[in-house]
Amino acid sequence: MNIKKNRDIIGLSQEKLADKTGISVNMIKDIEGCRTWVSDKTLIKLALALNIDIYRLFISPEIYEEEIYKSIAVDLVRILKKVKKDVGIDIEKALDMWGLE
Repeated sequence: MNIKKNRDIIGLSQEKLADKTGISVNMIKDIEGCRTWVSDKTLIKLALALNIDIYRLFISPEIYEEEIYKSIAVDLVRILKKVKKDVGIDIEKALDMWGLE
């Protein structure tokens, strides 16, 4: 469902997605119709063609966008805390030091 949803968002037909990924149109149809198993290599090709992070292919459509953003924010805070601990400096100082603030 998420492949079709993201394909529709960017206006790609199944044929165009097949061209961009090198996957046959029939395989795209089978994937979207949940009639086949998808390998990790195929998931990477699809995510790249759809210009999305791979994890977005696994998020249930019932989850609201707000919940997704909350989940991403929690992950970012966790990563920032780890960076701060590992690097031993404040994130703001690091960003300033790298000219990213």
